[in-house]
Amino acid sequence: MVQLLDTTLKDAGDATLNLMFAARKSVFVDLLRWNIPVRDGCHEIDQFDDDHARYLILLTDDGRHLASTRLLPTTRPHILDTLFPNLCEHPLPRGSRTMEITRFCLDRSLRAIDRRRVRDQLVTAIVEHAIEHGITTYTGVAEMGWFQQILSFGWDCRPLGLPIEHEGSMLCALRIAIEPDTPLNLARAGIWSPTATPGLQERRAIGARG
Repeated sequence: MVQLLDTTLKDAGDATLNLMFAARKSVFVDLLRWNIPVRDGCHEIDQFDDDHARYLILLTDDGRHLASTRLLPTTRPHILDTLFPNLCEHPLPRGSRTMEITRFCLDRSLRAIDRRRVRDQLVTAIVEHAIEHGITTYTGVAEMGWFQQILSFGWDCRPLGLPIEHEGSMLCALRIAIEPDTPLNLARAGIWSPTATPGLQERRAIGARG
């Protein structure tokens, strides 16, 4: 069974956070070769991992990391406005109901057969979090291959500008609208996959019915 932890740095245990930061280092630094900070040689942690960040972490019953993502408030400095404002042709979406999705990470230990299932569970958790907390918009920065996947998930996702080359990759800024029918649209696309986290069952049932 997969568990979902919705947490902050202050509330999460050190062991869980260290597993997430180690998984991020394995994916983004070791595999993808991103030029980003590494702490203690094994944890990928940057200036946005502060008390304002929120983390959605999928864990096995025995506490192993499966996948995670970081959500940043757009009312404060975040990746799009601080590092990549040139990706947006118009003013950046901001506000108390707009969050930025960053560090979407699938653990490298996952078998190929499990990666799609865990990815869908994390996407679903992102939407559930938005509905629960009144978030109407997500923003983000993605490489083009990942952006094309995001477009296929069934939600309302649009680019915020033309792709731009950065360190050998084409990057695109994006906006995702979270609406009442987003769960149904994800279900139609075969993405909607809730975890067994307590307290979310009623909303999941509504989403499944449309």
